Amino acid sequence: MSNTTNDGRIAEAHDPKYGVHIMVWVTLIALTVITVAVAGMDLGNFTLPVALFIAAMKSTLVVNIFMHIKVDDVLFKIFFLFVIAVLLVVFVLMGFDIFFRGS
Repeated sequence: MSNTTNDGRIAEAHDPKYGVHIMVWVTLIALTVITVAVAGMDLGNFTLPVALFIAAMKSTLVVNIFMHIKVDDVLFKIFFLFVIAVLLVVFVLMGFDIFFRGS
């Protein structure tokens, strides 16, 4: 197997070491335990924002490390941001529908 791409450039190895994967995995496990602990607490109006913040941290780790967005081309980053923007628009529109629906 060659280390060159289709256009003749040398492909860069951007795979993190096993230690990085293990540390990210341990961090994801710890954040999952924290999520379960927070779900059992009564934080009032802060329960949902705390759970969403923890989920955002976990998804950021997965996307950057395991999906390699951190070291990918700019085009992939732009497409990823576009998908996130579309998802946010869908959530906002769904929120308007739920909160302002006529009874």
